[in-house]
Amino acid sequence: MKKKVIWFIIFVLLVIVIVVSNIYINKKGQEYMQGGQTEDMLNVDNSINTVEENTINQNEEETSMSVIKVTDQNFEQEVLESDMPVLVDFYADWCGPCKMLSPVVEEVAEENSNIKVVKVNVDESQKTAVKYQIMSIPTLVVIRNGNEVTRSVGIISKSEILNMVK
Repeated sequence: MKKKVIWFIIFVLLVIVIVVSNIYINKKGQEYMQGGQTEDMLNVDNSINTVEENTINQNEEETSMSVIKVTDQNFEQEVLESDMPVLVDFYADWCGPCKMLSPVVEEVAEENSNIKVVKVNVDESQKTAVKYQIMSIPTLVVIRNGNEVTRSVGIISKSEILNMVK
């Protein structure tokens, strides 16, 4: 009988230790998140806002540079009726990988006058995105003579983009 009581006491103490340690760990985690992380989160928010502002400015610049911003309304005219191969970049302003790929696409556009490079914002041009079954962004699609030739989903290198449009 004494052995059972001793084992029961040990078991209860073990449970108490586990519960108390979980409470302590959760409390420290909350303090960490509320204390030191708050400033870091504000810095991240400011960084994100800066990136968004830069991206908006960059997108405005892109329309005046080598990359043409295309919508549902002018997609057929700018892309399907084009005499040259067209590299279509399906993107969204909120998409991090799209922001990473954008300068590479811009560089390809500036350096290659034999291809037309356009950007389609999937949030603003949903009909076109649905028509081309865009499920993930960024997606690059090469269209020649009104027909899709090839596509790539995700971030790819400049040389891979150039190989797509050959």
